Amino acid sequence: MHIRTSFDSFRDLRERNAYYIDKTDGLSEYLVRRFDKAVLFTRPRRFGKTLTMTMFRDFLDIRQDSRDIFSA
Repeated sequence: MHIRTSFDSFRDLRERNAYYIDKTDGLSEYLVRRFDKAVLFTRPRRFGKTLTMTMFRDFLDIRQDSRDIFSA
């Protein structure tokens, strides 16, 4: 078994059933409580900034059906 250390795409991560730290609760934090504020994600390298942004993109993009990757 090979454990991949990084994913750039939330969809790719979910479709491959990879292990990850679930940050989907953060969606409500930023979409409900901080909707009227600008948010800057500052983290060191390899801390999941791109993965977090693709999670938001997949959740908010109305051109694709992403329910399958957000279901438990």
